Amino acid sequence: MAVNPSIITRNAEELAQPTGNIYESVAIIGRRAKQIATNVKEELNGKLAEFASTVDNLEEIFENREQIEISKFYERMPKPTSMAIEEFKNEEIFWKYKEIEEGSEQSR
Repeated sequence: MAVNPSIITRNAEELAQPTGNIYESVAIIGRRAKQIATNVKEELNGKLAEFASTVDNLEEIFENREQIEISKFYERMPKPTSMAIEEFKNEEIFWKYKEIEEGSEQSR
């Protein structure tokens, strides 16, 4: 997915269009961004755990270029919010509404 990692201005009306309400759209995007952030964090921790050592040797810690490259890769990735907004705009996110009063569900 090619997502621009820099900060850009978003059209609130465009974001509100799929749900009809900007606040609902932001809530959906926020939940998806949290899912993405959790997945990326778990993936990064898993990759960095491979380099964990019980040796307290400072030379070994500072010279681990593979670990540094992995960290830099994740730092350069687009922010989870940017990724979630792009998924939302491309209609790649599924969400469901539960209506407590009527007991019916709406989904998209």
